[in-house]
Amino acid sequence: MEVPLPLQRSLSCGIASSQSAHFRIKPFLGILPNGTTQSFGRRTGHMAAKVTYRINASADFSRRRPRKSSTPSSKDSTPRGFGPRTQVPTSTQKKDRKNSEEKEGPGTSSQKEIGSLSADTPDVKIRSVEEETTNISLVPEVDEDGDGESNDEHDVVGLEVPSVLEASSVSKVSQFKESVQSPDVNKHVVESKDEGISNSEEKLAATGGVDDRYTSLSELKRKEDEFLKLKLESEESLRKETINKLADANFRKGNKLFYYPELVKPDQHIDIFFNRSFSTLKNEPDVMIMGAFNDWKWKSFGMNLSKSHLKGDWWSCQLYVPKEAYKIDFVFYNGQDVYENNDEQDFCIAVEGGMDVFDFENFLLEEKMHEQEDLLRQKAERERQEEEQRYIEAEKAAIEADRAQAKEEVAKTRGMMQVVMKKALISVDDVWYIEPKPWDVEGSGMVRLYYNRSSGPLSHGKDLWIHGGYNNWKDGLSIVSKLIKSGKDGDWWFADVVVPDRALVLDWVLADGPPQQAVIYDNNNMQDFHAIVPKSIAEELYWAEEEQILFRRLQTERQSREKAIRAKFPLAEKTARLKAETKEKTLRTYLLSQKHIVYTDPLDVRAGSTVNLFYNPANTVLNGKSEVWLRCSFNRWTHRMGPLPPQKIIPAENSSHLKSSGEIEHYSGVFNYLHLVTTVNPGKCCIGSPMSVMFEDISFSPCPLFPSLTVKVPLDAYMIDFVFSEREDGGIFDNKNGMDYHIPVLGGVVKEPPMHIVHISVEMAPIAKVGGLGDVVTSLSRAVQDMNHNVEIILPKYDCLNLSHVKDLQFHKSYSWGGTEIKVWFGKVEGISVIFLEPQNGLFWVGCIYGRGNDGDRFGFFCNAALEFLLQSGSHPDIIHCHDWSSAPVAWLFKEQYMHYGLSKARIVFTIHNLEFGAELIGKAMAFADKATTVSPTYSREVSGNPVIAPYLYKFHGILNGIDPDIWDPYNDKFLPINMKNGLTVNMDFSIEKQKPGLRIRELGCTRGWGVMEFHVSYTSENVVEGKQAAKEALQERLGLKKADLPMVGIITRLTHQKGIHLIKHAIWRTLERNGQVVLLGSAPDPRIQNDFVNLASQLHSSHTDRARLCLTYDEPLSHLIYAGADFILVPSIFEPCGLTQLTAMRYGSVPVVRKTGGLYDTVYDVDHDVDRAQEQGLQPNGFNFDGADAGGVDYALNSHSGLVDEGKSLFDLMRREHGIRPSVEHYACIVDLIGRANRLKEAPRIIPDMRDEPGAMVWGALLGSCMIHCNVELAERASRMLFELEPTNAGNYVLLVEIYAEAKMWDEVKRVKVLEGKGLQKVPGCCWIEAKKRVYSIRSVDEVNPQIELIHALVVKLSEEMMEQGYVPKKKSVLYELDTEEKQRVLLGHKQYLHGTTRGSGSMHCASVLWSKIGPGTGLLLITWSSTTLHASEKRSRQRSVQVQSLVPYLFIILEQNMTQS
Repeated sequence: MEVPLPLQRSLSCGIASSQSAHFRIKPFLGILPNGTTQSFGRRTGHMAAKVTYRINASADFSRRRPRKSSTPSSKDSTPRGFGPRTQVPTSTQKKDRKNSEEKEGPGTSSQKEIGSLSADTPDVKIRSVEEETTNISLVPEVDEDGDGESNDEHDVVGLEVPSVLEASSVSKVSQFKESVQSPDVNKHVVESKDEGISNSEEKLAATGGVDDRYTSLSELKRKEDEFLKLKLESEESLRKETINKLADANFRKGNKLFYYPELVKPDQHIDIFFNRSFSTLKNEPDVMIMGAFNDWKWKSFGMNLSKSHLKGDWWSCQLYVPKEAYKIDFVFYNGQDVYENNDEQDFCIAVEGGMDVFDFENFLLEEKMHEQEDLLRQKAERERQEEEQRYIEAEKAAIEADRAQAKEEVAKTRGMMQVVMKKALISVDDVWYIEPKPWDVEGSGMVRLYYNRSSGPLSHGKDLWIHGGYNNWKDGLSIVSKLIKSGKDGDWWFADVVVPDRALVLDWVLADGPPQQAVIYDNNNMQDFHAIVPKSIAEELYWAEEEQILFRRLQTERQSREKAIRAKFPLAEKTARLKAETKEKTLRTYLLSQKHIVYTDPLDVRAGSTVNLFYNPANTVLNGKSEVWLRCSFNRWTHRMGPLPPQKIIPAENSSHLKSSGEIEHYSGVFNYLHLVTTVNPGKCCIGSPMSVMFEDISFSPCPLFPSLTVKVPLDAYMIDFVFSEREDGGIFDNKNGMDYHIPVLGGVVKEPPMHIVHISVEMAPIAKVGGLGDVVTSLSRAVQDMNHNVEIILPKYDCLNLSHVKDLQFHKSYSWGGTEIKVWFGKVEGISVIFLEPQNGLFWVGCIYGRGNDGDRFGFFCNAALEFLLQSGSHPDIIHCHDWSSAPVAWLFKEQYMHYGLSKARIVFTIHNLEFGAELIGKAMAFADKATTVSPTYSREVSGNPVIAPYLYKFHGILNGIDPDIWDPYNDKFLPINMKNGLTVNMDFSIEKQKPGLRIRELGCTRGWGVMEFHVSYTSENVVEGKQAAKEALQERLGLKKADLPMVGIITRLTHQKGIHLIKHAIWRTLERNGQVVLLGSAPDPRIQNDFVNLASQLHSSHTDRARLCLTYDEPLSHLIYAGADFILVPSIFEPCGLTQLTAMRYGSVPVVRKTGGLYDTVYDVDHDVDRAQEQGLQPNGFNFDGADAGGVDYALNSHSGLVDEGKSLFDLMRREHGIRPSVEHYACIVDLIGRANRLKEAPRIIPDMRDEPGAMVWGALLGSCMIHCNVELAERASRMLFELEPTNAGNYVLLVEIYAEAKMWDEVKRVKVLEGKGLQKVPGCCWIEAKKRVYSIRSVDEVNPQIELIHALVVKLSEEMMEQGYVPKKKSVLYELDTEEKQRVLLGHKQYLHGTTRGSGSMHCASVLWSKIGPGTGLLLITWSSTTLHASEKRSRQRSVQVQSLVPYLFIILEQNMTQS
């Protein structure tokens, strides 16, 4: 607590005088002792006259004082009287009181604590003694008539000085008056006080009456000092008189306290007076004050009071009021245990003109924020220093270890060398010798080694080779040379050998060939040959140098290893960054999911900012209401300011949206970015689940028609909470089905208080997992815990638990329930605290989780035991979350029994994961739960009519499931493959820059010369192609499939009828027919289904051994590899509450192919049909879906999106290989377009160099069109450069490049290309062909001369309406300009190309023509569409699609027959 030091100053009483002088002093230029100029004036008069000092100051006079410390000080003055304590008024009350005071006059007291003063209290306005005296004009005016009346009627506001002064004061005034000779000083006002001394003297002389003695600078200073001193003495005298009168008045009224000045303002000193005789301290020798500011929240203080010289028992002190104060709170005491606290209400003084309560609260929040920032910086610096110190200490230890290792290894090597040197010779008679004799070589000199071939096993060898080294083969094989037959007598051969400069011994063997080719060796009977090297380095020096060399090598190796380890740190940082981005995207997705009703701009709200809140009642229960009212609060309705008053909002003009009738302030806070927050406890939230991670970015542009409410977000908010109603007093509410609307705020100084959440479940991944329930319980718990909530899971301790994933498992205690002892074990699973209950009655010692005949009894016992544990352990969770039928009894057991015995704080959340099982138990739990959820919005609608659900829809919500991004993470997945690169020369520099793109080093190891390096495949969206290719190769190798770039379909599922096993079988055969590969992982609980798939696996492994694998078991590592290696993941479920398979597939970059049901529909957005639906959720299309539950639906998805590229490439190869057709430019354009559209753009450019002819504009145009589809800027720029050279005047090339730049948000490049586009370029019109009755008709986009053109357009419009009734949705994303939805659709319908870049709509025409085939039975027409700006810019190329239309075809055909030109 901050206690300032006291500032002490004595206060003396004034002396009465019967005479007074009256002065008016105006500015006079002079020089103060410290060098600053000062203005003052003078006027003579008679001493007997009445003197009045009128003090004038500039507007900022009081503010220019030096800042005081917040230190109160004792004072030798008199104390005070005090009345009852009152509350400090708000800013509005202060304003009202100020107005009242102005009306009542300056003498009216506004402080209830002081009480009313007596009538004789002087009406005097004076300045504090402490106030600065600069810029004061003191003008003396003398009443020469002696009547005591002022000559200036304005002097009534002057300062009245007692007529009788102390002798010294009277003398000084007299001297001052006599020295002033000029009668006309009032006419002189000096405008500048920064002029020099000479100017000052000139201006003084200009007055005409200045004595010569004033020309002296020292005299001027002395006179001014005397004047200032006189002024202060007079002011102090009047101050004492005023305090005396206040003391008398308060003493007569019996007040305990008064203060001076009466109007307390911030940043000033005040005197506090306390009457000891009126208090409980009247008999105490010491009096002290203890207090603080602003309701005891700011800067505490304490000091002794001094006995004053005022009449009565008044004690006093002086206190500095800081600028942040709006109130002073204090009590008096004797320094021990006797207090005067104003009848237990404390004393308080209001501070006027400064902060109010709200301003101070914000100030405290800002201070807290700065404090938190400082703490974070200090913590980061402390951690950095600690890390640096650890590194230094570790480096020292490592160096010592390297030295010790070098010394040890050298000693060992030296011992071995000594053994070898004992065997080493100069020569061996008749076997070998060395010339010259003795050796006279130094360093790396040359010697000649002679060998007698006939002396050993090489006597019959044709060639002789020496394989040698030195110093006991220290560096391995380092000498290799072929021997030559010498001319000496006998069978002598020789070779010239270079002796290494550090050789002590030469080592060698002889052979009949070079290394790796020799068959016969002479190795001196397995002893090798050794020769002493004379005149070598001294032995001791050699070994010392060897030790140093080895030490340096060990250091280099260690530093390389550490460098590789440090290279992993950025990977960890990147992982954290990706996780943070995932959270941000999840939060953004949640916000965008309710944007059709409410959203903010900006979307991400931060504390301390101002945002706009938009509301659209058209999609709510308030649609059509004449009035709409907003009710708002903050921090889950628990903010310190409470809820705001209802705010009326009115409809915006020409819109169904609403806007506010005025500005309001909101407060916001941190949201747990799970999909849903259910307020089942006041101030508490329930949990949703984390979103899956998508590779696409999220973008959203708010509708301009939404009106806004101005929202000011305070620093201590973490949530905006609001609801809407039809009337001010209530009526119908839009409260988001009882959950209220919540907008989270980031960056606040106050975080959401943590909740205690307990999950009671019979499954948990990975230790007790059967289906998705176990995955959800684990991932949900981790996500909520990651948001600083306290999460626990209560789980049966099965005898089949996978305990390898349980950390710190330990026995805790035992308790009894139902006559059974239950052991309690604690452990950690995936970072979550898990409580294992092990009943000693054997209910969970059965080797499985489900499948016993008494599962209901087993899990019912477990639910009772879990609640009993919470009760007996004294736990008080905020939320108890139970799951599915297996833990449904928790809901009614808690409400009927345990909430009455000590668990009343908790609320029950019940989640349905699958309504197919245990519907009766689920229905009963629905009745007792506070909130009920299921795992996706679509599934909640699908089951809403079920009798066990329908009565409780008011508390039933669909919350989309999610996956754990840490467990399912392709960047850090330990189950992904290791690529073994054998036969590589290993470089000790394992820098991250030299690693293969898309791969990162997991472990480092090497051997001398040749070795192995391991690479861990990891990837993100940035290198997904390389990562998935490596994973596919590893998957093919593991399962024995053909290593080829074939489309691979993965299926990971339980084999039950719910999962669509008949569709799975069909998809397997269809994939194989399309020349793809298929991998299935899963098992069936039904033995009949399991046997059926066993037979299918045998058949496929025989007929398609290199393209099909069915793994009919549970294999967690293999599932990760399939997700990473497969191109498509098939989930054809008949019904699916949510499904996690498709979410995991997208996490690993695989394309999900799903049936439109339940959570599959909520998470997978078809690339052709769901563009707008995805954008409404802030997402992008991410897969393929189909409606039917038959083979046709699967065929639609697989036929449309798998195998087509390979089939096209196969046809292209067959054309050349089997039919001998040389591909033309058109053929190459088709294959480039086919590969490019499939987003294999890296492969497409490699085809162009194989062409015999120049590729031309057709090929480059096809590549550019593919770049537009996939927004590949780099390749688009390459293709466009070629097109600009080939077709410099074709506008279509520029149009495509502009659209690519616009899609990539490269607006500067858009402007640059648009300038080029407008310079005399030609626009090639789009065209389509229709074949009818073996005739082909062409229609061009600019063909407005056709007499039936209006009718044609009308028919197209009608056709489009019929298409939309069948489910067609135009791809409005291709229109990159600000148009409303209807305008975009109109543009796309007619395929218009507006001039001057107003819009481009070619991207959706092809999609429309494709989907026309869904309208009705066939008519034999063939529609061919082509757009110069969509496909390529110059050559007419068509894409054929069968079109089946119904009612419009006859009319359209008649028009074509009559008017179209045959082509």
